[in-house]
Amino acid sequence: MDCSSCNYSFSTISSCSVKWIEFPSKLESRRIFFQKKSEFVKPCVGPGLSLLDSLQHISNFDFKAGSKSMISSWKIPCSYSCAVRCDHPQNADFPRYYSKKEKKPFPVPIVELRRAARERMKKSQGQPRKPVPPPKNGLTVKSMIPIAYNVFNARITLINNLKKLLKVVPVHACGFCNEIHVGPVGHPFKSCRGPNANFRKGLHEWTKAILEDIFLPVEAYHLYDRLGKRISHQERYSIPRIPAVVELCIQAGVDLPEYPAKRRRKPIIRISKSEFIDADESELPDPEPEEPLKPLLTEIPDSDVVAPSDKEDIAWLADQTLQAWEQMRQGAKRLMKMYPVRVCGYCPEVHIGGSGHKAQNCGAFKHQQRNGQHGWQRAVLDDLIPPRYVWHVPDVNGPPLQRELRNFYGQAPAVVEICIQAGAAIPDKYKSTMRMDVGIPSDIKEAEMVV
Repeated sequence: MDCSSCNYSFSTISSCSVKWIEFPSKLESRRIFFQKKSEFVKPCVGPGLSLLDSLQHISNFDFKAGSKSMISSWKIPCSYSCAVRCDHPQNADFPRYYSKKEKKPFPVPIVELRRAARERMKKSQGQPRKPVPPPKNGLTVKSMIPIAYNVFNARITLINNLKKLLKVVPVHACGFCNEIHVGPVGHPFKSCRGPNANFRKGLHEWTKAILEDIFLPVEAYHLYDRLGKRISHQERYSIPRIPAVVELCIQAGVDLPEYPAKRRRKPIIRISKSEFIDADESELPDPEPEEPLKPLLTEIPDSDVVAPSDKEDIAWLADQTLQAWEQMRQGAKRLMKMYPVRVCGYCPEVHIGGSGHKAQNCGAFKHQQRNGQHGWQRAVLDDLIPPRYVWHVPDVNGPPLQRELRNFYGQAPAVVEICIQAGAAIPDKYKSTMRMDVGIPSDIKEAEMVV
């Protein structure tokens, strides 16, 4: 019996991964198995179209029909099963806003970290000590050196392209808080948390944004020896601070003359957990100066930035910017798996290294109780490269965003929103938070009718 003969329409499927839906009483012996990751699916079953035909026209869905043997194992009296799977959910929650009075959550709960540490201790009892792999033994991971060069060049390309796109794409920044908006005019939402926001009733005062408002300059201390002693409080001004992504690339193998780093050619000799000595490298021949694997790019001065001329150049530049953004984030995520990155749980301070520095410069909530010391924890990608989410404008040439329809609008990272408004294609991974498949009412009366 063919499942396509079932003309059964439904409005909403819940967000659980597995959902069973029974047909009317005439077809109780036949069921359809739906597997879905998003929150809402609304297949339109028109006259003369079956349910399965309508589901095939839904974007980002894969349609599969199970075999008869698969159904027999479930003991369901039906010859076919219909599976609907969506790789990209239709809607996703916006990134949560953390107050300055609360600590960032750990990427992995402490209970699980302690449980994993106990299991490692049990497995290591009675076994010989294994050699420490790089980069913990002081050597660089050779397979990560090309990735570090790609991340460094992708960051420079992203900065240069954003400087050009800011000439043609309007970006606004609030003069009292750190919120920005990409579009012809600023959004009317009352979400300002800056000084005297109560007198302005939460409204923003928009000014022209600069590059640092879009691509946040997260800095970290530069370490000559990443396995050396921790930076003390007295050394906080004598050690230079550079962009955190650049420091990560330097520790991964990128050589910059202005920021030298110690490169060992032999593994260290570990004495204890916190003590080690360097191996004798006098027997090795003198290292020859090696040329970089790839030529390193440089930033364009602001005075030499030239805006693209026509729409084709703007669209091509937007595509290149979006590719550089994804390449930098994906490469940095791979580097963070090898080279540890720490972030303070109270402030946005980032440190590239196994243990955070000892500088007592944390000014977050209740820093007096901690004597200004940071609460170090393992960082995630968004701590190293903050995405800066902004409201997505569905139609740049259409009417501006309305305050009453705020729940129907989506959000996207500022870099992605700039590239999209410049003509780049929308990546599938951002469509869920941008709410591309959600219909926006034309007026307030139509919005009130939405259930």
